[in-house]
Amino acid sequence: MENRPHISIVIPVYFGKVTLKELTQRVNQVMDQMGKSFELILVDDGSPDQSWSKIEQLSQVFSQVKGIKLSRNFGQHYAITAGLDQAKGEWIVVMDCDLQDSPEDIPWLYQKAQEGFDVVLGRRINRQDSFFRKLGSKFFYRTLSYLTGSQQDETVANFGMYHRRVIQEVINMRESIRYFPTMIKWVGFRQTAIPVAHQGNSERKSSYHPKKLFNLALDIMLAYSDKPIRMTVKLGVMIALTGFLFALYTLIRYWQGEIIVAGYASLIISIWVLAGIVLVTLGMVGLYVGKTFEGVKGRPIYIIEKEIK
Repeated sequence: MENRPHISIVIPVYFGKVTLKELTQRVNQVMDQMGKSFELILVDDGSPDQSWSKIEQLSQVFSQVKGIKLSRNFGQHYAITAGLDQAKGEWIVVMDCDLQDSPEDIPWLYQKAQEGFDVVLGRRINRQDSFFRKLGSKFFYRTLSYLTGSQQDETVANFGMYHRRVIQEVINMRESIRYFPTMIKWVGFRQTAIPVAHQGNSERKSSYHPKKLFNLALDIMLAYSDKPIRMTVKLGVMIALTGFLFALYTLIRYWQGEIIVAGYASLIISIWVLAGIVLVTLGMVGLYVGKTFEGVKGRPIYIIEKEIK
């Protein structure tokens, strides 16, 4: 295709009204310096701050800007999928809209990719986040690494440059639970990471509050790992074995005449502990069944309300 851009830049937008103008200007400056044809795909993920109006304005000023407005807030990784589905470049950059990912790092990502890498990720140095957010992120990624059996790096997020063949494999994965970094890990190919600056942005609060982060972590765990089920099975076997040994011990003491009246406390404790474990196990199984039910419905991953091409 003659008009096919060399680089597509996909940016999910949520509360981006304040940052979009500067972001677009900086992207254009960087791409002009690189001398590469490009398209900038801005995906409005149901943002309540009139981000779509800003995208419409920018598309009239910059011919490379394309806009996608989703019918509601589907979530960051669903918005990324919507942008990837429309991207036409040989190389695709994914970055956030809050200016914490610096457009000036794109040439470095591209230069590294030319060494033969299919994926070049941006490893954030000196993260401009609160102590508790960084601590929670480290705990989240270490837990995810254990559950998925693959190495997860808390300093690496969505920002990176990806070859079309990598993105095409990600696009082919149409499961209902989306988490872009883990999907990139799963498809493989030749991957590396380079250090990039992580910029602060005091004007925009993160849309990932603790409850949303917990739900995201739960979805990822259920979508990409069956270890919780395996852990509950192992726990059940250990408890059953412990219960059998305790019962044998109690029976021996009874035969020896050491037990006259059965203990009320031990009976109540056993009932409550075992009942709690049974409920946790049933709940875990129920979550997997629920996610399977969502997947077999075959609903679209996202719905587009408007487009600017």
